[in-house]
Amino acid sequence: MTLTGIFAIKPTIEGGRATLRPFTPADIQAMGSILADPEILRFTGSVHTTAEAGSRSPRLDEATRRWYETRADQADRLDLAVVDRVTNMCVGEVVLNDVNEPNDACNFRILMGPHGRDRGIGSEATRMVLDHAFRTTSLNRIELDAYVFNPRALHVYEQCGFVYEGRRRAALKFDAEYVDAIVMSMLRSDWEQGISRQ
Repeated sequence: MTLTGIFAIKPTIEGGRATLRPFTPADIQAMGSILADPEILRFTGSVHTTAEAGSRSPRLDEATRRWYETRADQADRLDLAVVDRVTNMCVGEVVLNDVNEPNDACNFRILMGPHGRDRGIGSEATRMVLDHAFRTTSLNRIELDAYVFNPRALHVYEQCGFVYEGRRRAALKFDAEYVDAIVMSMLRSDWEQGISRQ
């Protein structure tokens, strides 16, 4: 099976705590304050100082708004809003991108705004998108990296079945300190073993 266009169909996936769905106008609007959150900016390596992390406007610029409006048109990546089922509000996003077709691999990333944290929503969203990817595509490997100063995310990834592979040393400079990045992956065989244990 070829991986070309594997994400052409954008699903809506329902969980107990979260719904994953293509971005609606309201979801895009909500992403403004999420992307301006200092913790998001720091943990994604989008800024290099604490001062920068605290200075972003919660209003989306036109380029970013247009970018979100075109996510449903991208067949080579899957960008979904993470929606809190209690409030029906977008609290983050989950992404599968950087498809490496010769190696049946892609990248995973997730970001959760303040209203989606510490409630199991991110863990559930991670499991749901991994299940979707392995059930509906021929992907064999899904990989990520996360900075060591984000232990909450690293714990979630490990709990969801990602396996530690290594460390990219001094991958980010933040507040004049060098920060390592941890590389993790999940293979189809890891996912299958996790499913068989449930």
